[in-house]
Amino acid sequence: MTEMSRRSITNRRRWRRRLRGPAVVAAAGTVLAACKLPTFGAYTGNTVQGNATFHLWQGFFVASIFVGGITFALLIYAIIRFRRRGDAIPKQVHGNTPLEIFYTAVPILIVAVLFFFTVRVENKVDAVAKKPALRVDVTAFQWGWKFVYPSYHVTEITQGPTGYPTLVLPVGETSTFRLVSNDVVHGFDLPNFDFSRYALPGVVNYFDFTPQHDASFVGRCSHLCGLYHADMLFYVKVVSASQFMTWIHQQQGRASA
Repeated sequence: MTEMSRRSITNRRRWRRRLRGPAVVAAAGTVLAACKLPTFGAYTGNTVQGNATFHLWQGFFVASIFVGGITFALLIYAIIRFRRRGDAIPKQVHGNTPLEIFYTAVPILIVAVLFFFTVRVENKVDAVAKKPALRVDVTAFQWGWKFVYPSYHVTEITQGPTGYPTLVLPVGETSTFRLVSNDVVHGFDLPNFDFSRYALPGVVNYFDFTPQHDASFVGRCSHLCGLYHADMLFYVKVVSASQFMTWIHQQQGRASA
């Protein structure tokens, strides 16, 4: 075998080794793209806003797995590759500027990307529609909730089987909420919507919900507010637009009776 042939074979092997890593990463990316990501312990969110929060959570979890996997792989490699092999003094290395720039720039880039998506989702969740289909005033008090629909002059709502109030919302419509507390600090918490917001005395918080599916959920107070804090529950019922109007007319009829 000639010297040129040996060099050609060596070069091909070298390129195969170089391409092996990117090929594995590309294959893994293709497999992950074809799979449905798990929820990683979070609710999927039944609103447009909650769904955005859920996908952000998934992205952060995948990023943490990716970064953690690479970190532990490099750690194990360093432990095995550079373990002590004798009493001889190893080669002294005082720095590697390109490597230092690389492992400084990459974490900054990762944080910047995560920050960008976080701000984008936060702005989406905090955005309040100028002309919502529905407005609901929510008042928290020890130890209950009051839901008022000012556009329909409905101030009393259907009571659940255990006496808890029910918040009824139309599916596919954006509802703007005005949240306040009458006494102490409470927490307006809807796990199935991936949403929680403080109800503060003297401070008004505004937010939107756009439910995506007909369903029923349970909300709660997430901030310890006194003796009967555990009883500060409420129901949420997402219904069609026609069912919502039927419910509104029923409440108006009861109020005028």
